Amino acid sequence: MREDEAVIVFDGVCGLCNRWVDFLLRHDRGRSFRFASMQSAAGRELMLRHGLDADDPASFLLVDRDGAWTDARAIRRVFAGLGGGWRVVDGLIGAVPSAVADRVYRFVARHRYRLFGRRSQCRLPTPDESSRFID
Repeated sequence: MREDEAVIVFDGVCGLCNRWVDFLLRHDRGRSFRFASMQSAAGRELMLRHGLDADDPASFLLVDRDGAWTDARAIRRVFAGLGGGWRVVDGLIGAVPSAVADRVYRFVARHRYRLFGRRSQCRLPTPDESSRFID
């Protein structure tokens, strides 16, 4: 990982997580983020390095030049990183007390397979997307 690179580690078999990655691929016009599934060697190593259990994922991880972020803080940083009007979403999430926002995030994360489905295998990036994925 380069010093200036921001990496999002996501659950590659989670329906919601894959929709989140699809959303970011569409809206990250500055190509600020790269992606690694937590099932990959690179994603697993990043999860473990930052104290998260890759075998029992309850969160996605954002690693950027300022550190490692999870839960609502990670989502806020991603929206802020998208820039433009997406900073409004960052502000809206920021208006919610972080303990409440994290609790809501963890609830959704715990129930994500039941609510949004689970894939039988990790997503494979298209040839156009492959440079955005690690491992």
